[in-house]
Amino acid sequence: MQFAEAYASEDIVLATARSLALELGLDSVSPASGSVLRLLAAAGSAKAVVEIGTGTGSSGVWLLRGMRADGVLTTIDVENEHQRIARRIFVEAGFAPSRTRIITGRALDVLPRLADGVYDLVFVDADVTEFGACADAALRLLRPGGVLLVNGAMANGRISDPAARDVDTLTVRETLRAVRESEEWIPAVVPSGAGLLAAVKR
Repeated sequence: MQFAEAYASEDIVLATARSLALELGLDSVSPASGSVLRLLAAAGSAKAVVEIGTGTGSSGVWLLRGMRADGVLTTIDVENEHQRIARRIFVEAGFAPSRTRIITGRALDVLPRLADGVYDLVFVDADVTEFGACADAALRLLRPGGVLLVNGAMANGRISDPAARDVDTLTVRETLRAVRESEEWIPAVVPSGAGLLAAVKR
């Protein structure tokens, strides 16, 4: 794990975004998880990506760096102040404002307004209680072959502890189980950072 984190190098923009997140009490994707986001965005030549949870822009930069040069990242967050920071981070990373569509609001209010079947990748880095609803929305939003990524699949290290029965852990387990048992997803868990649930829509 430590090697994976060290292997994925951060530049000054990403390091700044992560330190700003820390100051605000936010978690942001680790370098290893970020490199997986970039990899999968690049592997799918992603042009249209939805990010649920803008934060200070760290994961958005990783995604944009993997996407096509004409790709647009639609990023949703309830906190306008966080998005103001992210907007600056995206510019500092060299991305034109036209590369991002920044929407302020609750994800579950915004997602129904997005078009069906046109997105290449959906990244969920939201409140654990919304994991299931976001995964359901992703199934509608993604094209066949599109990728769902959910951050936090390890439930803060409690996922495999049978004694862990708190609401968050149970919710993560239920989301993992539902995606694994669905015939509409081809899933895997990637043990980078906080853990990524990755699934391809059939």
